[in-house]
Amino acid sequence: MLANLSIQNYALIDDVKVTFSNGFTTITGETGAGKSILLGGLSLVLGKRADLSSLKNTEQKCVIEAEFDISKYDLKPFFAENDLDYEDRTILRREILPSGKSRAFVNDTPVTLDVLKALGDQLVDVHSQHQTLRLTENDFQLKVVDALADNSGNLKNYKTYLGQYRKASKELQDLENFQSNADKEHDYNSFLLKELEDAQLKEGMQEELEAEYEQLSNVEEIMVQLAAGYQLLNDEQLGILGRLADLKRAFQNLADFGPAYASLNDRIQSVLIETDDIASELEQLKDSVEANPERLETVNGQLQQLYDLQKKHQAASVGELINIREELSQKVEAVANIESKITKKKVEVSQLADQVEERAKNIRHARNTVIPKLKSMLQENLYALGMPSASFKIEVNPSETFKPNGKDDLVFLFSANKGSEYGELKKVASGGELSRIMLTIKSILATYEQLPTMMFDEIDTGVSGEISNRMGEIMQQMSQTMQVFSITHLPQVASKGQHQFKVFKQESGEGTSTHMKELSGDERVQELAEMLGGKSLSESALAHARQLLQ
Repeated sequence: MLANLSIQNYALIDDVKVTFSNGFTTITGETGAGKSILLGGLSLVLGKRADLSSLKNTEQKCVIEAEFDISKYDLKPFFAENDLDYEDRTILRREILPSGKSRAFVNDTPVTLDVLKALGDQLVDVHSQHQTLRLTENDFQLKVVDALADNSGNLKNYKTYLGQYRKASKELQDLENFQSNADKEHDYNSFLLKELEDAQLKEGMQEELEAEYEQLSNVEEIMVQLAAGYQLLNDEQLGILGRLADLKRAFQNLADFGPAYASLNDRIQSVLIETDDIASELEQLKDSVEANPERLETVNGQLQQLYDLQKKHQAASVGELINIREELSQKVEAVANIESKITKKKVEVSQLADQVEERAKNIRHARNTVIPKLKSMLQENLYALGMPSASFKIEVNPSETFKPNGKDDLVFLFSANKGSEYGELKKVASGGELSRIMLTIKSILATYEQLPTMMFDEIDTGVSGEISNRMGEIMQQMSQTMQVFSITHLPQVASKGQHQFKVFKQESGEGTSTHMKELSGDERVQELAEMLGGKSLSESALAHARQLLQ
C-alpha cells in the first residue's frame, strides 16, 4: 500500500508531504485546485515520462518520493531479477533536474525508467480514461475470466509446455533451414574434407618435415662438416682424442699426490669419455648421411601441400587445419544424419503440441464453467449502478493458434438497452458506461486476486444520486481487502471514505501553490456541505453532510 507521498517543486506544488492509511481514502477539492497535479506527481514516481514543464521553479530540481508497504506482495523475485535490495518498506524516488535529465531510484539504487514503471505497475493501478480503454482489450477480458476461473495454475502449466513446444518448433525450423542450405554446400564440404583427410594431418608434422627438408637439401654441406669433425677428433698426429689420451696418461701419475690432482684427473677422464662418444656418433652420422633426391622431392611435395592448405583455409598452423577438418567432418556428418534428426524432431514437436493442446482445453473448460457466473455478477452490479438492462454475451471459442494465455478467442459483447443489438464494448458503450463496467470488474477482481493499490480518478463523472452512492459503496467494499483511493467531486462518494483529503490552492506574494491536507470532524462536514450546496453553507447542506458521514 502507499504509505507516504512527498512532492517537491512539481507544477503548482512547492512541497507537499502526505501520509496515507489502508482502507478507502477520498480526495476532494474544487475544479482547478490541483487534484490532477497530485495524480500527475504520483504517475511520475511510478514511471511516467517527464519534461521540464514539470518543474515549478526551473532552477531547482523536482523530487517525488513514494513509500510503499509491499510486505503482502510477492515482489522478492522482481527485486532479485533486477538486482535491487528488497525492503518491506520500499521507497521509489524520481528526480527531474533543471537540465531536463531525469533520474529514478528504488531504495536509493539507480534504476532505468522501464524498471521503475514495471515495479510501479505492480504497486498502483491508476484508473483513468486511458486505463478504461483496457476494458475493450481481449487480453484484459480474458484476465478477468481467468481470475474468476482460478486459472493461474492451469496457465502456469500451459506456459511451461508452450515454452518447450516453441523451443522445439524453432529447433525443427532451424534443422529444415539447415537442410535446404546444406544440400548446396554438402558436395563442396565433402571435397574440402577429403583434401584434409588425404593430407594425414598430425600435430608437429610441419616442424618435422621442415627439419627433414633442411637436412636433405643441405646433405653435401652436412657430409663435409661431419667428415671434417671426425678428422679433427681422430687424426693420428693431431687428433683431439689422441691428445686427450696423452693428457690423461700425464695426469694419471699425479692422481696419488693429493685431492686436487685426483679431481683434475677424474675431469680429464670424463672429457675423454664424452669426446670419444662424440667421435663414435660423428662416425655413425657420416656413414649414414647420403643424398636422397627422391625423398627430398617427397618431403617438398608434402610441405607444399601443407602450405597450400593453410593458404586456402586461412590457417596459421597444422593445428588450425585439424580443427577445420573436424568442423567439416561434423557438417558433412550432420547433413548425412539430417533426415533422421528432422523426423525425430517432428515427433517431439507433435507430442509437445498435444501436451499444450491438452492444457489449453483445461483452461477453456474452466473459462466456460465460470462465464455464466461472471455474466450474472456483472449484470447484477450494473443494475445497482443505474444500468438495469445491461447484458453481456460472453463466449470462448477455440483459436487456430496457441497464444500466451491459451488457445481461445473471447467474444465479449455488450448491450446497454433491452432489445438492442450486442456489440463490442468500444463501439456500443459510452464513456460513463465503460467507467461503471470497469468499476464493477475491478470490484469482482478484488475478491479473487491480490490487486495493487487502486486509484480511481473521477470514475463517478456523469453520475449522481443513488448511483454515485452505490459506486462509493463498491469502492468501500473493495477497500476491505486492499487500499483504494478515489479522486471525486461527488459528496456521496467522498463521504464513504475512511479518510478524506482536500486539495486546495493558496495565493501569496510569491504566486499560487497547491496544498493537501487530511480533513477530520467538522472539516469533513464543511467540505461535504460545500460540495452539496456551494460556499454559502446552509443548515440543510450541513445536516445532509452529517447524514452522509453517518
